[in-house]
Amino acid sequence: MAAQPNGDTAGSVDPDSEARLIREAAEELAGVVHRTPLDLSATFSRMTGARVYLKLENLQKTGSFKVRGAYFRISRLSEEEKRRGVVAASAGNHAQGVAYAASRVGVRATIVMPETAPQAKVEATRGYGAEVVLHGRVYDDAYKRAVEIAEETGATFIHPFDDPYVIAGQGTIAVEVEEQLGGAPDLVVVPVGGGGLASGVASWLKTRHPQVKVVGVEPAYAPKLSRSLEAGEPVEVAARPGLMDGLVTKRPGRITFSLLSRLIDDVVTVDDGEVARAIYMLLERSKTLAEGAGAAALAALLSGKIEPPRGARVVVIVSGGNIDMTRLPKVVYYQLVREARVVRIRGLIPDAPGWLNRVITILANAKLNIIDIRHDRMLPFLEPGWAEVEVVAETPSHEAVRSVLEELNGLGLPFKAH
Repeated sequence: MAAQPNGDTAGSVDPDSEARLIREAAEELAGVVHRTPLDLSATFSRMTGARVYLKLENLQKTGSFKVRGAYFRISRLSEEEKRRGVVAASAGNHAQGVAYAASRVGVRATIVMPETAPQAKVEATRGYGAEVVLHGRVYDDAYKRAVEIAEETGATFIHPFDDPYVIAGQGTIAVEVEEQLGGAPDLVVVPVGGGGLASGVASWLKTRHPQVKVVGVEPAYAPKLSRSLEAGEPVEVAARPGLMDGLVTKRPGRITFSLLSRLIDDVVTVDDGEVARAIYMLLERSKTLAEGAGAAALAALLSGKIEPPRGARVVVIVSGGNIDMTRLPKVVYYQLVREARVVRIRGLIPDAPGWLNRVITILANAKLNIIDIRHDRMLPFLEPGWAEVEVVAETPSHEAVRSVLEELNGLGLPFKAH
């Protein structure tokens, strides 16, 4: 018989009761989900001065931690509830978790997703056998439609975060971390959408090891937990789509806020530029693919928003890897430009033989490798006798770019990097 947490989905839950439910969830999920690696990163440890461990939930079944909570919740349905099926709302990862769990248990699933959800997540959800309904711009719009479908059909609504059983499933990550480390970490950095993952992790660690610090990370363009903690109650904030699509909700849940307002030590925000760098660093240094929400925790650490003590054992939860493949090249290119490993330079040259060759020769001497080049003498703003040249090139360093621009400008050619 499942332990019943104190409280319900409309109110608060006691952390101790939630911790007991997490232990039950860990037993239920054994053999169902992956025990994901906890990888000590030499690179990120060197960059921060702490011992940084990556909890790689991007390697979990369905590509994110969400399957943990979804499966545990569905496993607790009665036979009659299973017969009526389940419905869920999600920006993507919860959708796949519910779809996978429902297919494994043999339950019909309907998933409502925002119209902005990455196509890769939409197709993956359908691939697990769920019916997908696209509705609204952000999670909260999809949520309202999912609740309507549940009322119309009698299906059980599987909340992505504001449910004690879902929270308990997500909290099994902390159980694994403690076992893999052979003890408690000093600090855990966790991404925050609706707060289910953070609530589960904090409930397990704080009830057993009160000294452990738990820091949440949310998008700067959806700071619902930060604002709610300031207000002392769950509040709604304006939110917009972004790279961290999985963390974009307008407000935390009542249960998750009740837990986190007592347990979490701090909440910081990150922007898409910081997350793009974290995605890029994970790819280049750790050979790990993370989506925007999955890289948010590392982004907070690398940006200096979180400064752990030197030598502290820091666990960073890489919560998912389901990035839209049409978005990934843009993220990589963005960071290559920021690091001056790819540069776009544009300027004017005399429209006469030999001038374009002189520009190309200057680039070649500085070891810039041309990716693309455009020469246009017909632009309406150009004076007669001039042409515009735009070059995209791989570059060995910032200094090489500065050297090229100085030489071109020294010839009287007005070139700039963009």
